[in-house]
Amino acid sequence: MRKTFESRIAKLFRMSDETWARHANPWSVYTRTTALPLISLAVWSRVWLGWWCLAGVAVALLWTWFNPRIFARPRATDNWASKGVFGERVWLARRTLSVPERHRFMPLVLSVCSGIGLMLLIWGLWRLDAWPTVTGNVLVILSKLWFLDRMVWIYEDMKDKNPTYRGWVYDERER
Repeated sequence: MRKTFESRIAKLFRMSDETWARHANPWSVYTRTTALPLISLAVWSRVWLGWWCLAGVAVALLWTWFNPRIFARPRATDNWASKGVFGERVWLARRTLSVPERHRFMPLVLSVCSGIGLMLLIWGLWRLDAWPTVTGNVLVILSKLWFLDRMVWIYEDMKDKNPTYRGWVYDERER
């Protein structure tokens, strides 16, 4: 079976079940939105730092890789951020267990919007032009957050189709 683009990225990030469980921590989800602005700032800093800006880029990229690993498993996953991460896992596995038709179009549209934002961001960083840089960052982040919201919807619709999916939501505080 042909892998999806997203599943290849997850493989690149070596997202194990444990890593996904840690990434379901809302702290991981919300702090991950800082990665792109940090990378942008590091690239922009070439004006002041020259080639030393690559150290900042490396730190920002390391943050992107370590972020889903450094937070503990959440004590509860009955929240928007955790369900968004679960929905991403369901979306990644859509070739194995198909998601409903109504969910197949919008995530792709949002990915295209994010890609357009990324191109705008790269252009702005290349030209050191603040407007496309900021606009690109905002477009990518808002597209990703909207995408995550769609993933919550997908998870809610799919959680009863697979016992593994259903078991991802828990609240240890109620025990």
